[in-house]
Amino acid sequence: MRRLLVTGLLTALLLVGCRGQRSEAPPIHPQLNMDFQERFNAQGYNPLFEDKATTRKPPTGTVARGLLRDSTEIYRGRGSDGEYVERIPIAVNRKVLERGQKKYETFCTPCHGKSGKGNGVIMRGDYGYTPASSYHNERLRQVTDGYMYDVIANGVRNMPSYAQQIPVRDRWAIVAYVRALQRSQNTEVESLPESVRARIEQETGVTIGAVKDTTGAGPKGPVSD
Repeated sequence: MRRLLVTGLLTALLLVGCRGQRSEAPPIHPQLNMDFQERFNAQGYNPLFEDKATTRKPPTGTVARGLLRDSTEIYRGRGSDGEYVERIPIAVNRKVLERGQKKYETFCTPCHGKSGKGNGVIMRGDYGYTPASSYHNERLRQVTDGYMYDVIANGVRNMPSYAQQIPVRDRWAIVAYVRALQRSQNTEVESLPESVRARIEQETGVTIGAVKDTTGAGPKGPVSD
């Protein structure tokens, strides 16, 4: 009889737990597991300190872990003299370029286009935006890598800062990829590796060595679009 009673009570409890509808009542919490504890919210009032502020000012001369940023070249794109660095201050390899391509296509393509000509989808629509610059004009081919990094980090004219969306290393990766885009559209054919020139000759049917302009120099200009 006792066993029957216990079984009936357990069944009743199980059925109550499966009532099949939402409830606004708080759940029974027999073990708190530190889910509820006294605390102060960030930026909130705190009577424990003289200034009544919860958020405390770091001790003088201290830097949060990972935020030292002791290299002005990497974190600001400038040397110790305050001038923009000429070249990217991190090692550039295929992995960096692929990362730069991914981030470029995410953040830059809408305005500047996939080839960097300033013809992104936003520029092609009648939205009233100021035309985006082409990376292939002479001015942007001549600017320093540090300047490009600074534009990504701080913005320029109508372009906003992307510092919140793009981490430091990814900014340099984008700069590296933009330089690759520029070279792809403004490279002397003779400067290409022999294997690439052979492929171009095969695809175009033109013998590169036989093409000369009036100055005697080889063909120059976009080798791909």
